[in-house]
Amino acid sequence: MPKGSLEKHLDEASGQTTLNWSHRNKILVGLASALHYLHNECDQKVVHRDLKASNILLDEDFNARLGDFGLARALENDRNSYAELGLGGVPGTIGYVAPECFHTGRATPESDVFGFGAVVLEVVCGRNPGAKIHHDQHLYSLVDWVWMLHRERRIDEAVDVRLQNDFDINEAERLLLLGLACSHPVHSERPTTRDIVQIISGTLPVPRVSPFKPVFTWPSIDMATATSITDGSLSSITNSSLSSITLSARESIRIQKVNSFQRATSRLSV
Repeated sequence: MPKGSLEKHLDEASGQTTLNWSHRNKILVGLASALHYLHNECDQKVVHRDLKASNILLDEDFNARLGDFGLARALENDRNSYAELGLGGVPGTIGYVAPECFHTGRATPESDVFGFGAVVLEVVCGRNPGAKIHHDQHLYSLVDWVWMLHRERRIDEAVDVRLQNDFDINEAERLLLLGLACSHPVHSERPTTRDIVQIISGTLPVPRVSPFKPVFTWPSIDMATATSITDGSLSSITNSSLSSITLSARESIRIQKVNSFQRATSRLSV
């Protein structure tokens, strides 16, 4: 493609002219449209499995083209996930891979959405999702850093400084919140690609994003179910306790979710 990869344009060391705000927004609109097509408009739903800046190619007019379908898989017979057995590791790139993939090895539309969220934050912030950020004597991942700024009500400070404040603040905040929503640790809480297309266009509001990043637990627990079980909040359940709950070999989540949670809470009450 004439303009090469998105990664090249975001890498400060590449010597490329800084992408202006209009081009960044245009690229994300195009990427959202491409992902929506794969998930909803193909004859068979396709999961890309490797969304990242180096796989997004730009034409002469900075229209985005999603490339490298080497890991992509079609989901047949109404399946909603794809898994490969015997792999030495999880396919994908650190920073773009959804946390549940490390437990299940399964690629889903929701895991693609997580990768999209990482790209959104990368485009708006001009920072690689896999790199660490030094801030106030702490190290943050990109998503944790943006979430911290969101909590402190200064999320606009996450925007790439190379833009020199030449950007639409409302668009930037909407995209940053969308990036966080797509990066939600619980896969079922992420927006769909149908919603993403409308959110970017401004026809649908961004889902509410908690000022505190939710804790990843596996298996993920439906909050309505958990609340009905405990007849109260989950504030007394620790992350380590939840992480001790494991799935059976066949991952029969629907059958075992409630029983597993009840066993975990009973152990905590002893």
